Amino acid sequence: MNIRGIVALLGIVLIIIGLAMLLPMAWSLYYADGDWKAFLYPAFITLGFGVITFFAAGQRGEYNSRDAFAAVTLSWIAASVFASLPYMFSGVLPTFADAFFETMSGFTTTGASVFSDVENLPHGILFWRSLTHWLGGMGIVVLFVALLSSLGAGGMQMFKAEAPGPVAEKIKPRISETAKILWMTYVVLTILQIILLWVSGMSFFDALCHAFGTLATGGFSTKNASIGFYEQPLIQWIVILFMFMAGANFTLYFQALRRRNLQNFWRNIEFRVYLIIVAVFIVLITAMLAFTIPQPFEASLRQAAFQVVSVITTTGYATADFGLWPFFIQALLVILMFIGGCSGSTSGSIKVGRILILTKQYRIEMQRAMHPRGIFDVKVGGKHVGIDVVINVHQFFFIYMLIVAISVIIISLLADLDIVSSFTAVAATLGNVGPGLGRVGPMENYGFIPAAAKYYLSFLMLLGRLELYTALVFFLPSFWKK
Repeated sequence: MNIRGIVALLGIVLIIIGLAMLLPMAWSLYYADGDWKAFLYPAFITLGFGVITFFAAGQRGEYNSRDAFAAVTLSWIAASVFASLPYMFSGVLPTFADAFFETMSGFTTTGASVFSDVENLPHGILFWRSLTHWLGGMGIVVLFVALLSSLGAGGMQMFKAEAPGPVAEKIKPRISETAKILWMTYVVLTILQIILLWVSGMSFFDALCHAFGTLATGGFSTKNASIGFYEQPLIQWIVILFMFMAGANFTLYFQALRRRNLQNFWRNIEFRVYLIIVAVFIVLITAMLAFTIPQPFEASLRQAAFQVVSVITTTGYATADFGLWPFFIQALLVILMFIGGCSGSTSGSIKVGRILILTKQYRIEMQRAMHPRGIFDVKVGGKHVGIDVVINVHQFFFIYMLIVAISVIIISLLADLDIVSSFTAVAATLGNVGPGLGRVGPMENYGFIPAAAKYYLSFLMLLGRLELYTALVFFLPSFWKK
């Protein structure tokens, strides 16, 4: 294993995190909240540790798959440990378990929080929560790959280890160019949403924080009522639009810009299925709300659209407490928790691409039962899907559901939660959704959960964000053999 290379990567990631801490410190000074030292000291500690680690590592060497898995997983853990320091230095979170949970939730864009009253938090802390979302949304290591063009094949290994979806798609021959394009697309969409929210009535600070949370499909808000605080329909529709956009494959935006048309979106079968799922669930929930809650039709449509898009993209923002809605609607939203957005998006969960491959394969198995001698291939969008990808998707789905089943038992034991709260807490953290149902509903928080359960849920967040395998390989004895 390339120990020096892994250590060097950890050093650079910590340097990025340390420099990022200076941004919330600026907001703290601007608003005179008095917590600027809570970012200055951790920034020095993180930068110092990162610089020493990087130079102590010396020559990096080449990265293979095992090195990439180790580097990416350890980078996310190290980033979460050091990024927890501002919460503890400021005193807003007294225990490391709470600070680590909040930070891991931020970087993995889960949006599950331990805070019960975010509106009383200093502006620096509020911005830091949202910034961790934004950095984690496209990927800390993908940012690192974009900044350094000397990684070669090692860059592709790390890109694959962190990129969401069954296949890591290259836009350009050089992986560093692909990473740069993805980040540039991410930045442009973020700036566009900031402007739209700002001119629609949000303060610039709130627009900045909510745009970070939207494009990263994170969900941390500056308001206790989340987006529900803003009663202007225009603001809610803007957030709906950008959540939906964040749930699509980011390479489609680059292709649309390069070709100067939007046809590639409709030609992409995963996007079409994603759009159809969203539309069908919005229609079903709108109809149910219209019959059960006395309110204007536009309000029912907007509430349904917001919650559907928020849950399927695993953003976690809310405009209503859907835990009080009819059980039929709650069941539909739980199903969406397990679907997720498109491959190559910032959303979590299983992903539409995998659901599509599973559905195609199940259909083939039924055809094979009727025609045992028939020859059938899995095709998605007219393209043949290799048997290795099909097997990988089936394995992913099995392991994902197995982890859910085991974790529900563990959380029920560690946190003494009822079955609905335990199940949705696991689904919401492993799928990087954030809010669940019951005691972890959209208007609740995770602060009451014991420390041991917080660490375990943090582990689930990391598993979900790194698509299981990148982190799970650490538990294989063969991973540690020479």
